[in-house]
Amino acid sequence: MVLLTRKIEFSAAHRLHNGQLTDEENKEIFGRCNNVHGHDYTLEVTVKGDIDSKSGIVVNITDIDRIVKSVVLQEFNGKFLNEEHPFFKEHVPTTENVVLYMWNALEGKFTDCKLHKITLHENPFLFSQKGEQSMIRFTRKYHFSAAHRLHSDQLTDEENKEIFGKCNNPHGHGHNYILEVTVGGEIDPVTGMVLNMTEVDRVVEELIIEKFDHKHLNLDTEEFSGLNPTAEVMTVVFWELLQPSLPSLSKIGLWETAKNYFEYHGPENK
Repeated sequence: MVLLTRKIEFSAAHRLHNGQLTDEENKEIFGRCNNVHGHDYTLEVTVKGDIDSKSGIVVNITDIDRIVKSVVLQEFNGKFLNEEHPFFKEHVPTTENVVLYMWNALEGKFTDCKLHKITLHENPFLFSQKGEQSMIRFTRKYHFSAAHRLHSDQLTDEENKEIFGKCNNPHGHGHNYILEVTVGGEIDPVTGMVLNMTEVDRVVEELIIEKFDHKHLNLDTEEFSGLNPTAEVMTVVFWELLQPSLPSLSKIGLWETAKNYFEYHGPENK
């Protein structure tokens, strides 16, 4: 079984607004997104199938383009979703609802392969994802800067230098980290969201950004006292900090550099 992903780009405007709520309730739930605004979306469509022994491909990419564009470009590109798309006259056009609609519209349309996953990027810091299971996942990205020294008290100085090299510098070094926080669940029929993005932002700001941004993890933080603050350890620590406040937490992803990415799905997924 081979997976194949194709990207499609489109632009659309929307307003996060539920006509069954008061104006005050809409503003409280959706904030600035209650105003009409727009995005340059990127849709990733992933299909899976077996390689054809004659052609050497799973499916012709032009067939994927034709099927996806018949939905995405015709129904979404250049449109104001609240007024020009029948589904979103009745449903809040959140990223979660859009990705769910697209999944339902595309599922079963492909021949010689099967829809596996679709990911919709609303902007570089926010995307939603739908796979073959019913759960919708919503991911929010955050940036913080921090210094650390990779050094384990359980190893000798020589062993630390051998394993961590320049990263064992006694004065430490730093990174511009990108933290991905993913929550999963069913879409709330009132808000159109898995979890209110404002609440996710508040929790991450309070429990992660305020604690670790512009800090030396080894020297300035209680959470890493006695720990070697590798990116692997950081993902576990961040999970343990966030999960009590975000019980629908599905994944912690951490970009240490553009080349190094780490993720943690919780202790039950060992």
